[in-house]
Amino acid sequence: MLRIEVGQADLAASRFGFAPLMETLNALGLVAGRVPPGPLRPWVERARLRYPPIADDPAIRALVFLRRRFGYMADFVSPPPARPNLTVAEQLATMRATPLDQAREEIGRNLVGLPEPDGAVRDLLDAPDMVERLAVGLETAWTALLEPDWAVVRSIVESDIVHRAGRLAAYGWAEALDGLSRQVSWRDGVIEVDIRGGGDATRRLGGAGLMLVPVVFSELALAVEQDWPYTLMYRARGVAALWEGRTPRGEDALAGLVGRTRADLLRLLAEPATTTWLSARLRLSVGGVGDHLAVLRASGLVTKERSGRSVLYRRTAVGDVLAGAP
Repeated sequence: MLRIEVGQADLAASRFGFAPLMETLNALGLVAGRVPPGPLRPWVERARLRYPPIADDPAIRALVFLRRRFGYMADFVSPPPARPNLTVAEQLATMRATPLDQAREEIGRNLVGLPEPDGAVRDLLDAPDMVERLAVGLETAWTALLEPDWAVVRSIVESDIVHRAGRLAAYGWAEALDGLSRQVSWRDGVIEVDIRGGGDATRRLGGAGLMLVPVVFSELALAVEQDWPYTLMYRARGVAALWEGRTPRGEDALAGLVGRTRADLLRLLAEPATTTWLSARLRLSVGGVGDHLAVLRASGLVTKERSGRSVLYRRTAVGDVLAGAP
């Protein structure tokens, strides 16, 4: 059991982040069969069709080999998410700046407990340009596997951040961690994390706060490496949106009154959401969704408010009645 002692200053210092490179590495491990697909099986079965054209790339093979479900993985391959809204290009630049000696040390730790890699993978890991070649491999994996679905992935993560950040600010740790994972609990000022292979230790945040990173393509993980901010990665809410398309429904009274798309928007706003999330969920353009929301807002059916860098839309009481909310 890993325990993280939390002080009063840690609440204000804690923050949320995006991890596009981590998502890419984890998605690659899923389609390559290194990690069981679990609830992501529908996406994995679809994405595997995009994997064969890149599977023989030595850098892709090396990244797949390094991907492990439990145990240490090289940090430089998926650098810590310093803030929300990080781009792949920004994280790749951080990765490329890794000194070769540091990268070799981390790769050595990563290889402990794994079988000897084949010749092509070994040659790449021993090459003087190893960091650059792995960065190019991750960029290849991103383009082939994740970029086609990134708008939806981003919307899932963004929605989770809005939800949990609001609960953390309004109610504190116990409410923010509620429902995050069965392996995470809050007890008397301590976050307890039960992760296989995590050992038994107690760490103190000491006012630095905790980085919370919702992810789509991996399970619960906790990073307490010396050079990282303490980071808790957990599966975001609503990952089914990744493979669920817009489901056509028969005509109903609400669609007849306000139109099909506006009826869908009202129903999706059972919880506050951003335009980005709504557009990804309905597979419509952000501009088109914004136009529909403007009409709903002018009609008194939705309101909008700012939450940090995001603008959230929510139903009004009248919108709840029309959408059939209890």
